[in-house]
Amino acid sequence: MPNVRSIFLSDIHLGTRACQADRLLDFLREHNAENFFLIGDIIDFWAMSRSVHWSAAQNTVIQKILRRARHGEKVVFVPGNHDEALRDYVGIAFGDIQVEAEYVHETADGKRYLLIHGDEFDQVTRYHKWVAVLGDMAYNTLVRINGALSWIRRHIGRPGYWSLAGYAKRKVKTALQFIFDFERAVIHNIRDRGLDGVICGHIHWAAIKDVDGLTYVNCGDWVDSCTAIVEHMDGRLELVVWDGMPRSDPVIRKELDAVAAVVEQEELERLERKAA
Repeated sequence: MPNVRSIFLSDIHLGTRACQADRLLDFLREHNAENFFLIGDIIDFWAMSRSVHWSAAQNTVIQKILRRARHGEKVVFVPGNHDEALRDYVGIAFGDIQVEAEYVHETADGKRYLLIHGDEFDQVTRYHKWVAVLGDMAYNTLVRINGALSWIRRHIGRPGYWSLAGYAKRKVKTALQFIFDFERAVIHNIRDRGLDGVICGHIHWAAIKDVDGLTYVNCGDWVDSCTAIVEHMDGRLELVVWDGMPRSDPVIRKELDAVAAVVEQEELERLERKAA
């Protein structure tokens, strides 16, 4: 069982049928840590206002998190937009779990990262919540369809995990443009804080990358991609894909890079026309 210094998770969406609680439990059983950070959308109150799906595995996830806090792990919870009701309790500890609006974490190699969920940089979520709710419902529909496709793939002997929602994001240029804009907005807003980077969630798109000279880290999610960020004992951050399609997969990477190149070129041309 690997021991790591810190674990960063976001967008678990407990209370929904799409939550991959069983896979998350497998991940938690295999990783011990000194610090445990929950970076928003852990419990999906949005979805639970429509219908509640709370499985035994989801209940066990909560129990394991509480047990980690009782046994000495530092557990910090930064609420997101789907569990925004818990923002009313910022500064309070529940069962040794700290609730914070944001948190600055220093890694073992001395780098300082701001921990935020990230919804404050999503213009749709901030100013058009009803559109965000509709988008969330559409995304959950894709994930549920993907569950049926995964069952079919297993029964016809196709190896690996294929994500319908991820495929849609890679193919739709506006979705990819939204991801780029989100990354730049997050980095722009922390640039003057004297930090080395940011660790966030919200957009269900895991990444560790350099954006304008700072480190942008996104935890991904436990609805579709099943991803986490871990900090090793030397301070190195790693993106872990748990029983999913690795982002380093050459086919996925080639496809993603091709679409990204087109979007970035269009963005450069747009900026040049604007400056002219």
